[in-house]
Amino acid sequence: MLIRIRRGWEIPDREVTPEALVFNRRALLQAGGAAGIALSGLALPSHGQAQTAATPEFPTPARNPRYQPERGLTAEREATTYNNFYEFGTDKGIYRAAQKLPLRPWTVKVDGLVDTPREFSVDELIRSMPMEERAYRLRCVEAWSMVVPWTGFPLSALLAQVGVKSGAKYVRFETAAMPAVMPGLRQSWYPWPYIEGCTVAEAGNDLSFVVLGAYGKPLLPQNGAPIRFHQPWKYGFKAGKSLVRISLVAERPKTFWEAIQAQEYGFWGNINPEVPHPRWSQASERILGTGERVPTKLFNGYGEFVSDLYTGLQSERLWA
Repeated sequence: MLIRIRRGWEIPDREVTPEALVFNRRALLQAGGAAGIALSGLALPSHGQAQTAATPEFPTPARNPRYQPERGLTAEREATTYNNFYEFGTDKGIYRAAQKLPLRPWTVKVDGLVDTPREFSVDELIRSMPMEERAYRLRCVEAWSMVVPWTGFPLSALLAQVGVKSGAKYVRFETAAMPAVMPGLRQSWYPWPYIEGCTVAEAGNDLSFVVLGAYGKPLLPQNGAPIRFHQPWKYGFKAGKSLVRISLVAERPKTFWEAIQAQEYGFWGNINPEVPHPRWSQASERILGTGERVPTKLFNGYGEFVSDLYTGLQSERLWA
């Protein structure tokens, strides 16, 4: 008699989104256009589709097979209606308010300790960068998680365009601050704009991904449109949404959550199930859409790709 014991990251087969639904939907969208197509269980609400109408044709590159999420994709509706984006509010239902975010024109300035400072339009990046799809796990510090098929390119490809000077030690990310459409900016006790950062070595790791799309189409506002950043081995608060500036700097930047609660949120933000948040455990996580709790993995399961980045840094507070 064969007895199978599931590993910690596995979920029951019945709860995995069928592959045919995910990929056939993309084929239908390409063949027949987005208008009028609504597949049961995957169709977005109309308020999540209107913002993409004016954007140019979006590429649908092949998925990179190197980074396996070891879990089924989160249903698109779940990933686009349960979001943290404090510029629009502190509840998870900010997707409605976020639809006011203007997505074009949009540029990202890359400056600081670089050979050639430049300003890139999002459409230029879509056309010129080595676009690919990667299904990454995302683990929120609040102990919930999801798996999203992101479309984008390695951050290293962007940095190669400007050239990094030898004095650069850190990368500072600055996100949009638009009071006219972002009601959360009225909360003056927050240190706006949202600032995040990582080391140059972390930025150069191939897992560091600049995201321009999800589920085969441009990012929606609530997910950080039109351009965001994601390092899947770190807690989600380390990802900058709606980026407007990327700066190479010599000094470690003071990040948004460090400025608010340094005793709870450090600079590094790496995922470690054995290091609890001061107010809750990080040993397990709730899978968005299924509600199942599963054990959390060190570095969110990406340790083989990133653990060497932290050799000799044991004295640092590496875990959020």
